[in-house]
This record gives sequence, structure tokens and C-alpha cells, in this order.
Amino acid sequence: MIHPHIADALKVPALVRLDDRIVLVRFESMKIYSALAAVRHLLDRGAVRPGQTLVDSSSGIYAYALALACHRHGMRCHIVASTTVDTTTRAQLDILGATVEQVRPSRNLKLDQESRVRRVEEILAEHPDWHWMRQYHDDVHYLGYHEVADRIAVAFPASPLTVVGGVGSGASTGGLVERLRAGDPSVRLVGVQPFGSVTFGSQDHHDPEAIIAGIGSSIPFGNVRHHLYDALHWLDFTHAMSGTVALLRDHAVFAGLSTGAAYLAATHEARRHPDRLHLVIGADTGHRYVERVFAHHTEALDPAALKPVEVSAPEEMSMPWSTMAWRRAARPATETATGTATETTATATATATTTKETVTATATATATGTTAPTGTTPPSPTAKEHTA
Repeated sequence: MIHPHIADALKVPALVRLDDRIVLVRFESMKIYSALAAVRHLLDRGAVRPGQTLVDSSSGIYAYALALACHRHGMRCHIVASTTVDTTTRAQLDILGATVEQVRPSRNLKLDQESRVRRVEEILAEHPDWHWMRQYHDDVHYLGYHEVADRIAVAFPASPLTVVGGVGSGASTGGLVERLRAGDPSVRLVGVQPFGSVTFGSQDHHDPEAIIAGIGSSIPFGNVRHHLYDALHWLDFTHAMSGTVALLRDHAVFAGLSTGAAYLAATHEARRHPDRLHLVIGADTGHRYVERVFAHHTEALDPAALKPVEVSAPEEMSMPWSTMAWRRAARPATETATGTATETTATATATATTTKETVTATATATATGTTAPTGTTPPSPTAKEHTA
């Protein structure tokens, strides 16, 4: 097949068998699928127009994906970048035509996230015709993963499936499994989180090595649908690094830190459920982790000697690795309380404006968790509701 644009070639994942019970869904850069589908959908609906500027904040992967999608569809792209965006990514963004501004270094992830969102809000006030993509709140980002799910269903038509993946925005694991369960409700979903994330209640456990890039958050995300998950794993940096190094050593797969964490969780799940095929979501390659992870490969632990502590509630978890049967439950009470407070404030004070539509949400609708239909723009989050 000859692709019309490099983004169309890069978006398609490779299916790599790691053993009889584990298959890696290996993306070059996973969010390309999501960004392409989101931009195409917005154009088709008339929510944005060719040549318009799309803006969002990012720590790297989504910035690259959005820049490619804008290049593919003739849009302009503006990124408010975290200080974690590396030189390689920054250079590609610049050459692809995206305008990039990086926030000043912050003491922690939450301050970094908040400063980026404040800057986006300032930009929108200056440029009201720009469109905020809101990757963590607008469920238009689910659409691209439906096509991935269709490919998986064709590849494994008779296998009982378990999807294992890191949970950041929630769009990749959520989009895949919602689509797969339309054909087979028994498909299991196992989420992987770092310690220190509010998403599934580990915010009281501090990992000194920092939150794993791309998964977890210090603030609630609207696109995480907690009721989709059957089980959760929480891992610290060292365990995630050990899984990442093992993937390269044992299977020659050069992948990122969230992929290594998901792989380690999948090995445990496969031992417990040998009758199922476990699909590990490999979100990106390992290039941006060379210095922090692969250069320290001698410090990696032997995955065969590692096992998690099994807990029955988030408050029982302990580092360095815990797992829990989530049983498709609602979001944790701690996140609900935090999210409701911030979302109520946001909807009382903010209105999201786009080119052809203005969406105004009431505090009541947001506080009760009303979800906007796919492809609509939810209320503009405050600094405490959005990350990158």
C-alpha cells in the first residue's frame, strides 16, 4: 500500500508475539491514530476549518501526533510544551511547522500542568478563533482507537482477549475496549498506573523517581472511564524500567517506559489467566528514555523474581508494585471529590469557544459527570483539570 502521508503509515501498529499468551501492539507513536481521527472528524463536522490553528499542551507524544495531523490536513498547530519535551521532538515540531513555547521548569508535575493550562487559556483569550483540542477531556480522541480495535478483532477472532495498557488520558485503553466489547463483552481491561496518580487513587504514595511519562496524572481527566477496567496495577519507576529493559533484552523491542510497565503487568496477568491472550499496548519507542532508562540497564531487576502485592482497596496498596481487582467500578471517591470541586468551579467561570460552536456547560451538569457526545467540545478546563 502506498500511503498519501507519512502519518498514515506511522499510525498503524505492528502485532508482535512475545509468547503464547502475550502479544505486543507496538506503535511508533500511538497518539497519531487518535489525533488524525480527531482532526478529520472536527473538519468533517465543520467544527474547525482548513488552515485554522489547533492548540493544546503536551509533554511530547501528543504534540508530535497533533503536528503530524495538522501537517496532513492543512492546519496550523501551536503547542504549549512541558520542559520534558526533548531536543529531538522539539526539532521535529519546529520543522513540521508547529509553533512551540515551553513553560518554565516547575517543582513538580502538578505545577507544570497548571502553568501550561494557564498559558493555553491566555492564548485563547488572545486568539479566540483558535481551537483547543483538549486531548484529556474531549472524547473525539476515542475515535481513532476504534479502527485499531477492528484490526485486533480481525487478527484474533476466536481468542478471549485481555488488553493491558497504561492509563493516561484514558482514550487509548478506553477506545479499544469499548469497541472490542461491542463484539465480545468478555474482553478484559487491565490498567497500569504509577504511584502518585489521582486517577485510580494512588496520590498518597510518592515515587521519588517521578511519575512515568504518559500515564497517571496529578489532576482528574474527563476521558478516563473508570467503569471499563477489570483490574489495576500500580508500579514504581524501577519496576517499569525493569520491564522496559526486559522487553529489549528478551524480545529486541525498543519501547518506552509505559510499555515496559504494561509488559510486566501482563506477565503477571498471563500467569493468572493462562487461557486468555494478553495484548500489551506499546505506546511509543524508547528513544526519549535512553539516558534515564537504557543507559542504566545494569540496575534493572529480574522480572521473573518480581510479583505484586494483591490488595482489595486503593488505600491498601504499597510500593513498589500492587494490583487490585477493579471490577468495572466507578471512579475512586477521592478523585470524584476533587474532580467535582474543580469542575464545578470551571463551569461556573469558563465557556469554551470554538470557530463554529460555543459550548457552555452548567456547574450542575459537570458536577454530576455528564459526558459530552463524541466530537463535542466540553467546557474549558481550569488549570487543575488539564495536562499534556
